[in-house]
Amino acid sequence: MVALLGATAAAFAVTERLKLERSPITGTRVDKVFSPVCECARDVAVISFRLRKPGRLTVDLLDSAGRSVRTLVRGLAEEAGRVSYTWDGRDNAGRVVPEGRYRPRVQLEEHGRTIVLPNPIRVDTTGPRIRLVRLFPRVFSPDGDGRRDRVTAWYELDGLARAMMLVDGKRRVLSRFRPREGRLVWFGRVGERSVRPGTYGIRLRAVDRAGNRSSSTREVPVRVRYVELARDRIEVVAGKRFSVRVFTDARLYRWLFAGERGAGRRQVLVLRAPETPGTYTLYVSVGGRADKAEVAVSVSEAP
Repeated sequence: MVALLGATAAAFAVTERLKLERSPITGTRVDKVFSPVCECARDVAVISFRLRKPGRLTVDLLDSAGRSVRTLVRGLAEEAGRVSYTWDGRDNAGRVVPEGRYRPRVQLEEHGRTIVLPNPIRVDTTGPRIRLVRLFPRVFSPDGDGRRDRVTAWYELDGLARAMMLVDGKRRVLSRFRPREGRLVWFGRVGERSVRPGTYGIRLRAVDRAGNRSSSTREVPVRVRYVELARDRIEVVAGKRFSVRVFTDARLYRWLFAGERGAGRRQVLVLRAPETPGTYTLYVSVGGRADKAEVAVSVSEAP
């Protein structure tokens, strides 16, 4: 009985001393979530902490049942200071572990201490899903006049993720993390410049916090148009009036034809052909962007 009481007292004293003793590990930094199959910068988890004293370490990962699934280092001698290890989300047999939470465990030989870090790592290998709800307008002009300067995509997500807009396969817009729905706006610019007139294919994708990416949505074509003439070639009799439709969302456009110039507001531009037969060029422009058409002027037919 005396021996038992003495052992109990000794164990109590050791326990109290360990409570008062500073932890040999401090400054813990552990990635919260990652995907070992994302093929991205987040396909590994980093486990980092500071050692107060040098020693030999064994670091492994425990599953939710407390079983060791992967040993990162065994009996490795480390100096005092910060140490870091990476885990690729695989077990000791090289297989990707099931989705779930895992805890790093550190065993210090010299100190006789085993510490399970209170920082769980979540392995997530399921990609998000995104659905394009609406894309409008399909024709726009990023000329800064406040009229159809941008294209907007409304989308829905099946969970927390960031949505991105791909234009001709390249990412142009990236949202913040959103749980369910949102919208992306592209102002038709790459860097500091507006894109050239033409047709561009838009798709949406999503990426979650672990780095998993969704499949892209179907491609939707949109057209960038600043100013455009309805015809590339116009045939007219000398001295007669002719008309051509002008497509633009600008309030005002300018025209240049046969040495004369002017401004127009209507969708149909009406001009008079020169008296001298020949081939002339009609120019229309908006904000430094222009389109042109060939005007073939012929002599009038005899009565």
